[in-house]
Amino acid sequence: MKNFSTIPLAALALLLPGAAFAPASAQGKPADSVSVLIVYHSVQGHTAALGKSVAEGVGKVPGAVAISRNAAEVKCDELFKADAVIVGSPVYWGNMSGVVKTFFDRWSTDCQVLPPAFAMKDKVGAAFVTGGEVSSGKEVTLLTILAAMLGNRMIVVSDGQALGATATTGEGKSPLSAQELNEGRQLGERVARVTQALKRGRPPAPKS
Repeated sequence: MKNFSTIPLAALALLLPGAAFAPASAQGKPADSVSVLIVYHSVQGHTAALGKSVAEGVGKVPGAVAISRNAAEVKCDELFKADAVIVGSPVYWGNMSGVVKTFFDRWSTDCQVLPPAFAMKDKVGAAFVTGGEVSSGKEVTLLTILAAMLGNRMIVVSDGQALGATATTGEGKSPLSAQELNEGRQLGERVARVTQALKRGRPPAPKS
C-alpha cells in the first residue's frame, strides 16, 4: 500500500481514478488562464454593442481575458496567441459582411493557416450576428462563420441562441434589448468555460 502523503501531486493524479491535474503553463501562467479574441465588424454600433456583452461574459470567468478587435485590424500573431476566437458580423444580404469575409480570407493569404498543419486546429470558435429584421438571414450568417471555423478544424460552441448570439436592430435605430445583451454574455461565458476545460485536459505541446 502506497503512502499517498509522500507522493508528488502530479504522480498522485495519475494514481487516482478520475483525478485531474492541471500544471502551470510553460510561461508560468495558471492552467485556467485563457485568451479569448473577439473579432467584429460594426458600422452603426450594434454589432460592437453585442460584442461588448460577449466580452463581459468572458470576463465573468476567473482567469479568462477578452481581447476585442475590429476585423480589419487583427494581426496574425493575435490570432495564433488566442485560445478561442469569437467572430461577430452584421447581416449583409443574408451573409457575413465583406470585412468579416476578408478577415477569414486573410487566414490563408496573410497568416498561412493552411493544410495539413491547420494552425487554428483545436482552438474554440463561436459567432454572433446582428440583423435588421427577425428573419433577415441571421442563421445563415452564423452558419457561414461557423463553417469557416469548422473548415479550419476548430471546435465550435454556441450559446444565447441555438447557433450563437443574435440581435434584431430594426432599421438600425433600435438599441439592443436586455435579453439580446444577456445572450451575448451567455455566449462569452460559455466559450471561456469550454476553452478552460479543453486547456486543462490538453497535454503540453511537444518541444520542437
